[in-house]
Amino acid sequence: MHVDQIGFIGGGNMAEALLKGITAGAFPAENIWVAEPRAEQRRALHERFGVRVSEDNAEVVRRCELLVLAVKPQLVNEVVAPLATEFEAGKVLISILAGVTTSALEAALGGTPRVVRAMPNTPALVGAAATALCAGRHATSEDLRLSARLFESLGIVRTVAEKDMDAVTGLSGSGPAYVYTFIEALADGGVQQGLTREVALALAAQTVLGAARLVLDTGEHPALLRDRVCSPGGTTIAGVAALEEGRLRATLMEAVAKATRRSKELGGG
Repeated sequence: MHVDQIGFIGGGNMAEALLKGITAGAFPAENIWVAEPRAEQRRALHERFGVRVSEDNAEVVRRCELLVLAVKPQLVNEVVAPLATEFEAGKVLISILAGVTTSALEAALGGTPRVVRAMPNTPALVGAAATALCAGRHATSEDLRLSARLFESLGIVRTVAEKDMDAVTGLSGSGPAYVYTFIEALADGGVQQGLTREVALALAAQTVLGAARLVLDTGEHPALLRDRVCSPGGTTIAGVAALEEGRLRATLMEAVAKATRRSKELGGG
């Protein structure tokens, strides 16, 4: 599928992250439209990225072949249903709405709309997102490839079955909050042992970043990388023992489970 025009319905934080990635690549900003009700945000997006803006959702749908739905999930019915008459057979809708199924979007649009569902996360703002995609009933393999290329401008992309999207939400969608809590606690431990707050936070954040890079770059299991740091009778194994005593592993697993259940509740599942 060749795309001349990309349109965004909603111009909030995640849309802004996507715009940053797309406009930094090969797609020209003048071929991107954003429908956004807030005049101040429209001006900001136009000035920052050079994209075209409108307060009219229908206008953007008419102009664009590829559309990214980036409104609040609770507004989905209010926003999508009025666009059904403008959504022609040749268009593709990518939704980044948490908990909103492709079948719900297909029903709102009517007919056989091509819908792809995406779950990026907030590190998209710095080009380090983890995004999962799934296809609706009428989306083609090319639609999925096109969506993947779009989100690869923000980080890594994986394709999953739609039944797994709630687990994605619980893991990578909510995961940055778990990691921020871990970084904060790690820094607090450094401060408790006498480091300044600035030094402790910088070391904690860089340690998490570096450890994650090693996992991704080497492809090795985290347990193997951890074992290489744990010398017999050394400092690291003593610290790891404290984490096990505090049930850090079980607590993080339960955090993912609870966030997954909440995603299902929000989606009506």
